Amino acid sequence: MRRPRPLAELIEDCIAPALAAQGFAASDIVVGWPEIVGERLAARCEPVKMEWPRRPRHAGPEEQGDPAVLVVRCEGAFALELQHLAPVIVERVNARYGWRCVGRLVLKQGPVRRVLRVPRIAELDPAALEEARGRVGQVEDDGLRDALTRLGAGIIGSRIQAKDG
Repeated sequence: MRRPRPLAELIEDCIAPALAAQGFAASDIVVGWPEIVGERLAARCEPVKMEWPRRPRHAGPEEQGDPAVLVVRCEGAFALELQHLAPVIVERVNARYGWRCVGRLVLKQGPVRRVLRVPRIAELDPAALEEARGRVGQVEDDGLRDALTRLGAGIIGSRIQAKDG
């Protein structure tokens, strides 16, 4: 019996050929663009394609090639600000992938499709948040501790709502 597959896996298979034609190895940079650059920038720019330089024929598999050029479409009036932020965006994309895959940005002015805003998660119940803090305990990494606390508070809060409902 086959297991159900997440929709994200099915979509990846469907759009992979179109993304590969634009130089993207995966949908991650396109789908995760708002997370990479932030909602404010994502509303005014979008990745169009990655232009990879040709590798020399004599290059071995262990040699890394030159990084790609990321082509980004942006609204006309926003291009100057985005040009100043280009090094930050390159750094964020490379940090997302864990290697220097993008060397620079090329800006193309044009209309940008609007990104659908993801609704904010409802406020967490203070009692559930306090209980989750107690259960998480001592975690050195602040970001991890906060994420675990929010996750736990969400689970505890949903259990409380289920009991009351």
